[in-house]
Amino acid sequence: MASAPPAARGTPPPAGPPPSSAKAAATAGPIDPARFGPGACVAFPPTTGDRHLTVFLDPGHGGPDPGALGGTQSGRVLDEAELTLPTVLDAVPLLQQRGYQVVVSRTADSGVARAGPGDLSNGAYTVQGALNDWTARAVCANLARAAVLVSVHFNAGSSPLNAGMLTAYDDLRSFSAQNLRLASLLHADVLASMNGKGWGIPDGGVKTDGSVGAPALDAAGRAYGRLVILGPAAPGYLLTPSDMPGAVIEPLFLTDPFEGSIAASAEGQQAMAAGIAEAVDTFLTASR
Repeated sequence: MASAPPAARGTPPPAGPPPSSAKAAATAGPIDPARFGPGACVAFPPTTGDRHLTVFLDPGHGGPDPGALGGTQSGRVLDEAELTLPTVLDAVPLLQQRGYQVVVSRTADSGVARAGPGDLSNGAYTVQGALNDWTARAVCANLARAAVLVSVHFNAGSSPLNAGMLTAYDDLRSFSAQNLRLASLLHADVLASMNGKGWGIPDGGVKTDGSVGAPALDAAGRAYGRLVILGPAAPGYLLTPSDMPGAVIEPLFLTDPFEGSIAASAEGQQAMAAGIAEAVDTFLTASR
């Protein structure tokens, strides 16, 4: 995707310091500490009223998997995992205040699954370990009985001119129409929240997860061709798919220094979080 002309993109906010997980709400508890890693699959109760609905938020990557690499206009090096976490943690209190329980797949720079034999090699995930960690996120969402799933990622391209927001959903599930509706709401609200700041983020569209180039670390992954957190079961590959409407958002390209600066800023993270909360609330209110 080509970036918008510089004059249309405004000025990015200053990038803040490397984020911490301290902005998560104080009252929280793990769902199943024996099954997941430390700080993983954590529930935050509602703080205003109680809608009796759970929202699952997934900060993509973490721990042995840093995700995509990029940078800011000032030259700060970024990795995806360090930015998806504060964006999600900014969304938690916004949803708690709307009466939702929020379950977060990870609350620190760590994986979600407890690493087992063969999951790591020289500190990085093996193919097996990566699949186990991806699957653990869907398992957490299912255990939480979440009504909706949102996974937050950032994009990377081969050129610093690649820019814009992309949202993915799975069209093979029995609830594919709900997936599309959720993805469309998230895409519109997060993009509007960012561009309300005058940043001119291009619109990369809402696409199926089969068309966006799902991670494929081996032949089985290439044959599956879907995002594990969204896609259907596949014998011998994915046995426990998520069982609620879901979408993956990639609001910005970290390889575009302009967009990387937004992703690394508190203002940018808060803007994305506000769009997530608005979209989820609209989706769940209309679904009742």
